[in-house]
Amino acid sequence: MLAAYRAPAHAYGAGHRGIDVAASPGGEVHAPADGIVAFSGTVVDRPLVTIRHDDGLVSTLEPVMSALLPGDAVHRGQPVGALASGGHTPPGALHLGVRLNGAYINPLLLYGGAPRAVLLPCCDG
Repeated sequence: MLAAYRAPAHAYGAGHRGIDVAASPGGEVHAPADGIVAFSGTVVDRPLVTIRHDDGLVSTLEPVMSALLPGDAVHRGQPVGALASGGHTPPGALHLGVRLNGAYINPLLLYGGAPRAVLLPCCDG
């Protein structure tokens, strides 16, 4: 992983609302789960694909050039486009953001890769 999820302190605070993973420039990008394309196009300077899944989940993949259209059904593992460039990710990186009922969550929670919090003792005495 090139960049981990960092939750913002508040809705408009700084953070990293997803994860960045290494990928081959121009390489295929695959759907993380079954769903319906909600958006495919360019926002500011980066192409992206947004997929609406069951249970209130929405995933966004960027920068990804795609020929898919809103309303197209996709299945887990299906190619949805090609890694492009633009946005805040460095060349050769794919950003995956996930929202649950509108709030960003750590995508690793869905892949079993998020470390579990461990509480440590605070003080002596």
